[in-house]
Amino acid sequence: MTPEDTHISNQDRAFMQRAIDLSIENVANGGGPFGAVIVRDGEIIATGVNRVTANNDPTAHAEVNAIRAACSRLASFKLTGCTIYTSCEPCPMCLSAIYWAGISRIFYGNTKEDAEAIHFGDKFIYEEIDREPATRSIPTRMMMREQALRAFRAWEAKTDKIEY
Repeated sequence: MTPEDTHISNQDRAFMQRAIDLSIENVANGGGPFGAVIVRDGEIIATGVNRVTANNDPTAHAEVNAIRAACSRLASFKLTGCTIYTSCEPCPMCLSAIYWAGISRIFYGNTKEDAEAIHFGDKFIYEEIDREPATRSIPTRMMMREQALRAFRAWEAKTDKIEY
């Protein structure tokens, strides 16, 4: 047993194996080599696979697809108490989505370095996030802030809003 296996149950291993199996099946079905499983109370709530090229959707990563399916099934935008098992360490977009969804635990198989080795690297995104907006590789400029703040002020004043 390796150090990363400490405190990992047989059930965790079974759910991770399901995510890995999905990733392998998805390659055979024309998708990318990524799979994800979302579990709550020992039950699979949803699964997802990478369908970026199949759907012409750059956001169709396995984790995002699984989150969308789980939220739909549970009729909630919060997945508190859920665990995600993903065949690869989540990219910045997926990690953000996991946090926004309120998922309680993350297990992953491959590392971001493993993904980089097969040309699925996200290092440049991590670097871009740390840069000042004006120095990013995609020109990024703020404009019309005062007009845009009207929506924020309306949200702040709204008494029947659903916080998220």
